[in-house]
Amino acid sequence: MRIDLHTHSTASDGTDTPAELVRNAAAAGLDVVALTDHDSVGGYAEARAALPAGLTLVTGAELSCRVGGVSMHMLAYLFDPDEPELARERELVRDDRVPRAQGMVAKLRELGVPVTWEQVARIAGDGAVGRPHVAAAMVELGVVETVSDAFTPQWLANDGRAYVDKHELDPFDAIRLVKAAGGVTVFAHPLAVKRGRTIPESVIAELAAAGLDGIEVDHMEHDDAARARLRGLAADLGLLTTGSSDYHGSRKTVALGEYTTDPEIYGEIVRRAFGAFPVPGAGG
Repeated sequence: MRIDLHTHSTASDGTDTPAELVRNAAAAGLDVVALTDHDSVGGYAEARAALPAGLTLVTGAELSCRVGGVSMHMLAYLFDPDEPELARERELVRDDRVPRAQGMVAKLRELGVPVTWEQVARIAGDGAVGRPHVAAAMVELGVVETVSDAFTPQWLANDGRAYVDKHELDPFDAIRLVKAAGGVTVFAHPLAVKRGRTIPESVIAELAAAGLDGIEVDHMEHDDAARARLRGLAADLGLLTTGSSDYHGSRKTVALGEYTTDPEIYGEIVRRAFGAFPVPGAGG
């Protein structure tokens, strides 16, 4: 089985619609794909309706969190999307996205980048606006060559010159909320140092003690040394280890299925979840 547990659609900051994403996942030879848009479950219905035969959909979300002044992302899988407390927190994060993006636009303009809010809003379309949309505007203007090039201290990285904070969940609260909604939690790209400061291992240990299920190890922003370090940490803490593309369509160079999760790990994630269940494709 080929299993990719971290992808994004136009419901947040990917360039594939949810229907395109599941069709492209099948074409890429995947057996299982997780839709994990930022703080959003808005792509679920379209993805389910278009799900090709032979592909299983795992519903999820990537939750925006912050601890000790450092931003982090928590992948949540197979939770009940209608559970009210978790739904309320996702809504608070989404509501803060527009003023946050507008603040980044203002900072960029102060730095001499002629980006406009209208340009960013056009790029975001109906998706939950975020930093990749601002970065895409910078690419259009020729300020940076790629979206990834905008995620540096010079521009949009955490604590970068044009970075603006947003409402984010405490990760301990996120674990509690996802668990209460029947879901499973995995710390996304914990050593993606290019994005800015990372969470200390001591805090990861505290998160594990609080119920964190796993950490994302095989990711495009982890080199071999980072992966080895994370595997050792996971073994010490009894955490599951996943691998995922973090696919964003044309917004990133990584391909669907470029990094994958072991079928046994996937099986354990499904076993632990009770808020929702994987959806087998019947040929949408």
